[in-house]
Amino acid sequence: MEPKIGLALGAGGARGFAHLGVIKVLEEERIPIDYIAGSSMGALVAALYATGLGSDRLYRLARAFRRNDFIDITIPKMGLISGKKIKEFIRLVTKGKKIEELQIPIALVATDLQRCEKVVFSSGDVADAVRASISIPGIFVPEVIGGRMLVDGGVIDRIPVSVAREMGADIVIGVDVSHVKVNEEISSIFDVILQSLDILQDELVRYREIVSDIMIRPRVEQYNSRAFTHTEEIIKIGEEEARKQLPKIHQAIEKWKEQHL
Repeated sequence: MEPKIGLALGAGGARGFAHLGVIKVLEEERIPIDYIAGSSMGALVAALYATGLGSDRLYRLARAFRRNDFIDITIPKMGLISGKKIKEFIRLVTKGKKIEELQIPIALVATDLQRCEKVVFSSGDVADAVRASISIPGIFVPEVIGGRMLVDGGVIDRIPVSVAREMGADIVIGVDVSHVKVNEEISSIFDVILQSLDILQDELVRYREIVSDIMIRPRVEQYNSRAFTHTEEIIKIGEEEARKQLPKIHQAIEKWKEQHL
């Protein structure tokens, strides 16, 4: 009998490319990924991986990713970026699939801005759900689904450990790429909004570390979360940190097996 392994992939903008490194190491170690819960960038990675894109193909996609290709500036009433381009990209890469059609069960987290509550998508259109989960307040126009005005999942649940547990995971591996960079250069409205969110959510992330079985924390705070550069370096750090945590992961798996003989 084998435990069900769940990944909880956190928010972090471009730093979330470290998630790819973690996934690759788990693949190499033949550690199964049975469930994935994701917020914001973690939701995007979850959707792409669950579509069936292997880590090698995801690496190539990440290297080709350029932020400016997906910026569609709009009249700033509820956000600076309309988000249509990124949603079209997501729909193209995920082949227009619904969440329930993916190869791995995933749950994508967004925040209902009016009801002040967490919304978890485990069915429905992948592109819509990811677009909602990455909707950084003030930057992206909120995504409206089913009459709900939705923004970034990281606002309410930056590393959705509890969501992975609720999906049925026996062991939850959290991935935190959200460290706040001290003395960060602030030169635009994007910088102001994102650094403010990072500071507000830093304390909440510490609680997530307590409730996960293993928390992998790639130290990528030196990289700009909105620049989408240094992708290969960020991925490599994700790999290195995952390898450091492998003894703990194997230990957790063996302990679970002993308890369920």
